Amino acid sequence: MTRPNWLKSRWTQFPPSRAFCLAALVAGVVVPLFAALLIAQAPRRASTSPLEAVTRALIEGRYDEVDALSEKLDARDPGVVALKARAAIARGRYAEAESVLRPVATRAPASEAALELGLLEQMLGRAGATVTLERVAAPRDRAVQAEGLARSARALRALGRFQESNAAYRDAAAAAPADAAINTAWGELFLEKYNKPEALKSFQAVLQRDPRWTPALLGSARTLADENPPQAISVAKRALEINPSYVDAHVFLASQAVDADHRDEARQLLEKALAVNPSSLETHAWLAALDYVEDKEKDFEAEVAKALAVSPSYGEVYRVAGELAARNYRFDEAVVLARRALTLTPSDPHVLADLGMHLLRTGDEPGARAAIERSLDLDPFDDIVRKNLLSMMDTLDKFETVRDGDLVFRLSKDEASVLKEQAVALAHQALTTLSARYEFTPRGPILIEIFPRHDDFAVRNVGLPGMIGALGACFGRVVTMDSPKARPPGSFQWEATLWHELAHVITIQMSNQRVPRWLTEGISVYEEKRARPEWGREADVDFAQRLNRGETLKLRDLNEAFTSPKSISLAYFQASLLVDQLVTTFGEAGLRKLLRTYALGLDTDAALKTALNTDFDRLQIGFDQSVERTFGSMRRAFAGDDDQKLAAMPLPELKSYTADHAGSYPAQMALGRALRKNAEPDEAMRAFERAASLVPVATGLNSPHAQMAQIALEKKDRARAITELQAFIESDFNSVDAARELASLLKQAGADDPARLGPVYERIIAIDPFDGAAHTMLGRFAMQRNQPEVASREFRAVLALGPVDRAVAHTDLAESYFKSGKRDDAKKQTIAALEIAPTYERAQDLLLKLTEGRP
Repeated sequence: MTRPNWLKSRWTQFPPSRAFCLAALVAGVVVPLFAALLIAQAPRRASTSPLEAVTRALIEGRYDEVDALSEKLDARDPGVVALKARAAIARGRYAEAESVLRPVATRAPASEAALELGLLEQMLGRAGATVTLERVAAPRDRAVQAEGLARSARALRALGRFQESNAAYRDAAAAAPADAAINTAWGELFLEKYNKPEALKSFQAVLQRDPRWTPALLGSARTLADENPPQAISVAKRALEINPSYVDAHVFLASQAVDADHRDEARQLLEKALAVNPSSLETHAWLAALDYVEDKEKDFEAEVAKALAVSPSYGEVYRVAGELAARNYRFDEAVVLARRALTLTPSDPHVLADLGMHLLRTGDEPGARAAIERSLDLDPFDDIVRKNLLSMMDTLDKFETVRDGDLVFRLSKDEASVLKEQAVALAHQALTTLSARYEFTPRGPILIEIFPRHDDFAVRNVGLPGMIGALGACFGRVVTMDSPKARPPGSFQWEATLWHELAHVITIQMSNQRVPRWLTEGISVYEEKRARPEWGREADVDFAQRLNRGETLKLRDLNEAFTSPKSISLAYFQASLLVDQLVTTFGEAGLRKLLRTYALGLDTDAALKTALNTDFDRLQIGFDQSVERTFGSMRRAFAGDDDQKLAAMPLPELKSYTADHAGSYPAQMALGRALRKNAEPDEAMRAFERAASLVPVATGLNSPHAQMAQIALEKKDRARAITELQAFIESDFNSVDAARELASLLKQAGADDPARLGPVYERIIAIDPFDGAAHTMLGRFAMQRNQPEVASREFRAVLALGPVDRAVAHTDLAESYFKSGKRDDAKKQTIAALEIAPTYERAQDLLLKLTEGRP
């Protein structure tokens, strides 16, 4: 489960939580693919030879035509035999394919037919596959033709010799740069090894010359699947338009349907695949995986049996089930399934890598390291994901571990002394509050890892840097997140992120890992707003504007919306509104009942009916009415001309327009800006006042209260500036600069009341816990309120941040210890202060009290 950064993610966003987006690759992936698709309607090139005609019939799924055309060619030609066999394999006629391939492979052991035989033997789990493939791979150094180089490359890839395969593909592509099959196969190698930009280059090179080359279309779809699922689906459907019998495309689209929680659609796609190839191992694996996550144990075992009847060592059937279980938050079960896969293929580096990732998500980092290291030993290819994970775990090994009851925090040593007390206290508060509200105590220990580098956080979750829009992730008993230092102060709410992810701990465990994403994310965002209303205000204005544009989501589309970069931020917000409606309509008891109903393994329609006797259609009616009540006035305030048109109006025309549209927020804001630019600050102030009355929760530096604060400061009206800044930070939680400005103005005004100043400094610390001056002030306020323990916590943070005047900081801490009766600790700190500044009177006086035993 990921928490989005509302400021950064319109798009941004992952998954477990899901929808993990490799945003670092977007620039290299999305744009080139789109360019390739723009030319994908180019006319098809005519075939230039009978063999090309057979190849074309094969990749377009005209398998009977392959058989007919092959009869007209040389039946002894290994290339012809291989094409005929591939058509049989595509339809699951494995014995038939083997019967035509084996004699030719015996006669020509380095031929295309021998390669196809080796690949078939490998798929079926035959012992002789390695020998057959090694014979094909062996001539690589002697091969001078592109066709021979590519054949060796495919064999080497199948043997797991990826570096050699890559080199062979490079030579083959250099010898035949326009060959579609070579470039596609090379792209597939890059894709397997997580080098998506290079994979796209290969697929794009093919599609520019031949937009109907279906394997390149599907390769492009697979490359884009994480970054832009809707576009990936569109590309895969294009491949199916050309080749309706393309089993791999059906399976790919089924996997995307599963991600969108369209399981019936996924099953229909998989049945279409089986209609083409009843023995498709990948199709049976996906059907088994679906049965598994739907708790159909007998059906799962039956599909496993079907796959193993075809290939007795097909561990992939368990690996795929484990992968889907993990995508449904069932990480402990994913570990079990990966281990079952290893009983069939003990040396499969892919399964070991998956096992390592699953173990990471259960908190077993030593086990994860062992699995990933073993995977790399077996496959030392430069796999960026596995190497990233090991490097990240090396970093984690240097973190400080803080244990407090069932909570285990892993914090960077540079941050731990400041962050641990604040984060641990907040986590306990969240879990205590949420456990009571949901009447559920989560199973521990709960591991919380906070990363000062965002890319380390991203690698911890998905193995690759990126995930630009994600701030945190939850895996049931493991929470990972950015630390406040991972992003500039004020760019995200780290406390809200921690609260959000701990709400996931409750909902995931309470539903026995079966809660749908719309509900768990909706509850987490909803609980943020319940904890601190200002945590959730950033999205209100955006939602009201979307309402005007008709861009909101239907409730039935919520879960699918989490898979799209265009709709994911909206999905988070609308899901929280739906949860609010559920609580309003059915009470907190109803929400708890719904979560527990999911634990029975029911899908959403059945769960809503069983728990609440409702469905999305009925909920939609109440939802629309609730949204209009809550956002109607704000929505209407945003109606009318857009900012660009308003900004272009001359001031007299704008004044007239605004007079006629007094309820238009954009008009009032445009008028205020224009008046301010025209040196009419008092009139501008009145326009901004009207705007603030229309949209009180506006945030950002261009919001009404921020603009009025700036005008007041320019006029040196300190009292008005204080008023406006206070109003501003009530709505805009993130603006640390505004909070610091407010604190400075209050001090200039002579304010010394902790009740007035304290909340301002608390806001600063909530945004930037590494602000030493704010910690100092909070510590001194605590001393005034006779709360020495609280003061000690603040003063310890000050010392950890390396203050300029360390003697003062040591003395502050010493006085807090003295007041709480910790005389030995007080003496240590006092001596430390005097070692720095021997004549510092505060420290001298305190040491005298300590020495003489005075209170």
